[in-house]
Formats: sequence, C-alpha cells, structure tokens
Amino acid sequence: MTPSAFLHVSSLAGSPLLDSAGQRLGRVEDVIVRLDRRDEQPLVTGLKARIGGRQLFVPADRIGRLEADAAHMSTTKLNLAQFERRPQEVLLRADVLGRSVINVTTAHLVKAHEVDLVREAGTWRVAGIDPGFGAWARRLLPRRLRRDTHDHAEFVPWADIEPFLAHVPTSRLRLATRRLTRLHPAQIADLVEAASHDEGQEILQAVGHDKELEADVFEELDDEHQVEFLRERSDNEVAAVLARMAGDDAADLLLQIEQDRRLPVLNLLPAPKQLQIKRLLGYNPSTAGGLMNPDVPCLPHHMTVGEARQRVRQSELAPGQLLVLWVVDAEGRLVGGVLASELVRADQDAHVTSLIETAVPTVAPEAELPEIATLMADFNMLAIAVVDTDGQPIGVVAFDDVLELLLPDDWRRRAGDARG
Repeated sequence: MTPSAFLHVSSLAGSPLLDSAGQRLGRVEDVIVRLDRRDEQPLVTGLKARIGGRQLFVPADRIGRLEADAAHMSTTKLNLAQFERRPQEVLLRADVLGRSVINVTTAHLVKAHEVDLVREAGTWRVAGIDPGFGAWARRLLPRRLRRDTHDHAEFVPWADIEPFLAHVPTSRLRLATRRLTRLHPAQIADLVEAASHDEGQEILQAVGHDKELEADVFEELDDEHQVEFLRERSDNEVAAVLARMAGDDAADLLLQIEQDRRLPVLNLLPAPKQLQIKRLLGYNPSTAGGLMNPDVPCLPHHMTVGEARQRVRQSELAPGQLLVLWVVDAEGRLVGGVLASELVRADQDAHVTSLIETAVPTVAPEAELPEIATLMADFNMLAIAVVDTDGQPIGVVAFDDVLELLLPDDWRRRAGDARG
C-alpha cells in the first residue's frame, strides 16, 4: 500500500470539494459505501457534500481524484442529486468513525479511531480501521497539523471486523450472524458484556436467528446481563430461551428474573423442562443437586460398543455433555462411566461394561462444592454423576460447572474482558 493510494476518512471528510478546474464548489461531509457481505473491501460509491447550503450526492464516477486536503471532481458541470440515504448505504464518518466495532478474529470490541481507504484498480475501497491511540490523537489535531501516514501498527482489515449498524437509518443491515458463529458462545457473551446496551442488543438479535446459539450465549452471560436482556422480552420470548438452555442453567436464570414473572414463564415451558427445573429448584444451588445437569447420557450395560456409538451419533445433547457416558444396569443403577474416546478406540463388538476399568466415585444431591471438587481432582474426572438413594443417576456435574464457582470474580472479569 503506497502513500498515494491511501487515504484517511477523517482527512477527506471536511475537506474542500473542487471541480476539475480547481474551483471550490463546497465541502465534503462524508464518504458513502454500500456494504456487501461478500466484499472484503467495500466499494466507495460516492461522497456526501454540502454545496450552497444543500446536501448533495457526488457519485463515484464524477470523482476525479481524492486527496487528504481535497476531493477533485472530473468535470466542471454541477449536476448533482440531492443526497438521500439509500438502503444498505453506510456513511463512514457518521456511522463508523469513532464507534465500536467487533474484531471477529480476536473476539474483541475495538474503537474505529480511523477508517482507511485504499485505491486499487482505479476504484476507492475501504481497507480497514485503525483502533490505535495515535489515530485518535491525530484526529484531535487541527487539520493543518495532521499528517496522513500509511504506517499502521494496529491496523485491522475490514474483512476482520463487523460494524454495529442498528443505529444507521434505513440501512436494513444488521450484524452478520454467519460471521459471529465463528466465535464460541462464551466469546459472544463476553462481547455482549463489554458492549453498550444497544450494541449488546444488536449482537443478541444477530445470534437470535440461530435459537440454539442464542440459548448457548445466554448460558454464558453473567447474571446481571442475563436479566438486562430478558427484561424487555415478553414471557413467551423468555420461555423460548429457557426451553433451549440446559436444565441447570435454565433453573438458575429463572431465579434471576423478577419474582412475579417466574411462575408465568415456568408455566409456558414444555412439561418435561418444567419438571426438570422444579426438581432442580428444590436443591441448594451450591450443592451437587443445584449444580447438576439432569440430562444424563446413559448406556444399558448389555449394549455393545457399536450400538453405543450409534446412540451417541443420534443424541441431541451438546457435544460437551457426551464426553462421559454412564453405564447402568437393568434396574437403572449406575455401574460406571466410559469416556467417549474409549468408545472410538474399542472393538465395536465389545460390551461397554468391558471398558469400565475401575469403579468411579459418585456424589449425593446434598454433596457440597468442596467434596465435589476434591473427588473430581483426585480421580481426574471430567464429570461426576449425582445418584439418588437407589444408586440411579439423576444428574451430572461437569468440571466447568465446578471451575466456574471456584474461579474468583475478579479473575473471571479480567479473563472475559472483550473490550480492546
């Protein structure tokens, strides 16, 4: 990228608009692009200019050249249309410059302290943004003291960012769900927590097109943000989110919403989910019963490895819930646990009981966090089964559930900070 082919939006916006003879016509107010999700460098379609007290549209084919201190038209004839924002058009100065954007590569919010243009094959395109302090400081300087530089230590290509667009009038654009799905739900939740309320709402609206992903993100949000973004939703909408969440997370979230809404929301859930949540609410939240996920992936003791693999393939549980499979006898009592990795390596005709090498510890629903954590650490367990008085598994506590409670709050905030 050479200096002659490079331009800052903050330099161009506010500069004189000149005709081909060098006569001043007015002032450049903004740079217009029409966003196309398939285009990694959106094309500049024109300029918004103020001429004689009117806001006019200067199409790209009327632009001769763009410089840091002026925009030159390719003609002396003034036949420009009144500016009217069209659908999917974005004004780089008004809509992007100085605002937060999502760096999809790093899963962080960054400020677009500068927006950079590049000239390639005869057209101007958006190259990316500069979130650096130097770009912010440069914009504070008087125009005569600014220096356009193409040296960017913190430059982020446009292909790596996702701008917030809900504030853009008539844009009909929103965050691209497809790009956000590259991120883990925990990373998306961190972005929501780091964003303003409106930005967080826009992120959740984008992931809301994938209802399962939306539920996963809500599971990862902290209590404060869960309540914040459910408060404005109807009881039916809240129930729809809870219905897709894991039973233990749904129960925790139900307790976070306003007390007078809890029963109406609970009654809107499917009967099996209602029963799950009611059972979980009967336990102390810090005990095994309150921590457990009641969805237990069980295998009958007579099942072969090949049959077990087929059951895993057909399971609707999340992959993380299938790391350990629990073998039960004819009466439903727990026999032991089998790692999913062992199923992959074992002979398909072998019985699953042959993969149980030693008896694994279990906990009662009343077991408290120190006991659970100690057993899981001592036996190097990914998950521990919670059993009733008959020895039947009624839930599973995963290592991440324990780790989340043991992790100090200040560590969690520092690790989850998604603001650049």
